Amino acid sequence: MHIGLIGGIGPAATDFYYRGLIDRHVAAGIPLDVTICHADVREMSRNLMGKNPGRQAEIFVKLVERMKAAGAKAAAITSMGGHFCVKELMAISPLPILNAIPEVDAALARRKLKKVGIIGTRTVMESRLYGGIPSVEVVPTEGEDLDRVHSNYVEMATVGHVNDAQRQVFFEAGRRLTARGAEVVMLGGTDLFLAFTGHDPGFAVIDCADIHVDAIYAKSAA
Repeated sequence: MHIGLIGGIGPAATDFYYRGLIDRHVAAGIPLDVTICHADVREMSRNLMGKNPGRQAEIFVKLVERMKAAGAKAAAITSMGGHFCVKELMAISPLPILNAIPEVDAALARRKLKKVGIIGTRTVMESRLYGGIPSVEVVPTEGEDLDRVHSNYVEMATVGHVNDAQRQVFFEAGRRLTARGAEVVMLGGTDLFLAFTGHDPGFAVIDCADIHVDAIYAKSAA
């Protein structure tokens, strides 16, 4: 199936999805048919901070229309943060939207987890991943950790690079979540792979974006 990806939010996240789909398709010997349309991560950040999901959905739907014209049969947002407007987008989209949130909840249920922590944007953390993971109890990120994780995540995602100070912010916040009972820390920001890949934070992690890539691959390979 021809898949459309809303990319650019941020650039490293797009690369994560694209490479993940390429790797899965190559391993299966299945051709990848994909169209990627670029969205502005700064514009999305403004709408996210301004709590304006309807405006962002209007921006995304124009990209989905372009994907449909190119032959795509379904579309996905390559950003956990970008899912803040997924309900609004699904209501007006000309293509089915491959929503990450139910896929994450199903993956948590399969693993029989009871308590998880989440790091990502402020909206992801405060909404406990948009209220869409009822299969588990969420240990909330609180206080200074909430502010520090959000600001460092946005800085990292905007440029597509991580520095050691940012990595330590994420690791320290995750350790505090596990100390409060989280069995695993969910990477609720797609670009967090930049900080975690190749490093041991001292706690178990689940990458929401990787779960989403698996689901997109399953659809595209069907």
